[in-house]
Amino acid sequence: MEILDVVNEYGEPTGETVDRETAHLEGIRHRTSHLWILRKRAESTEILLQKRALIKSFPGCYDISSAGHIPAGDGFRESAIRELKEELGVTANESDLIYCGNKYIIWDDEFFGKPYHDRQYTRVFMMWLDLDEDEFTLQEEEVDRVLWMDLDLCIEGVKENSFENCIDIDELMMVRRTALLI
Repeated sequence: MEILDVVNEYGEPTGETVDRETAHLEGIRHRTSHLWILRKRAESTEILLQKRALIKSFPGCYDISSAGHIPAGDGFRESAIRELKEELGVTANESDLIYCGNKYIIWDDEFFGKPYHDRQYTRVFMMWLDLDEDEFTLQEEEVDRVLWMDLDLCIEGVKENSFENCIDIDELMMVRRTALLI
């Protein structure tokens, strides 16, 4: 059972904890880390998309390079590094992560026949990493495949919904702004 910190509106732990299932069933605020991987190619910037495994929520959709819930007691960067290793087999240091911003997710739906009320305080990071798709070691129960895509084409595709994805356009634009500053 995955235990999460209950957090306030600023993403700070309140001292209470909750299991992940209850957090989503009751809409209890908790934390996640999102990590986008980018690389430079010729005159463009590419972004790595993860295609979610068919047994996950949003099955078969392209999504954030690596993301995950933050276990109770862990920090944003520490969790992002752990998820990166678990999902994509990449070892990185916290210093490799570039802060892009924070966001608050409020989303209500139903998954696998149960109510789903998501209340996430999310810290968004990016990092530069130039590996080919076949150099990643994918966690099969989480990730079906990865795909490099031109960042501007990805933004256009998300806006037009021209490929199956569950990417938040505001978050993607946050990453783009940060990448352009570097």
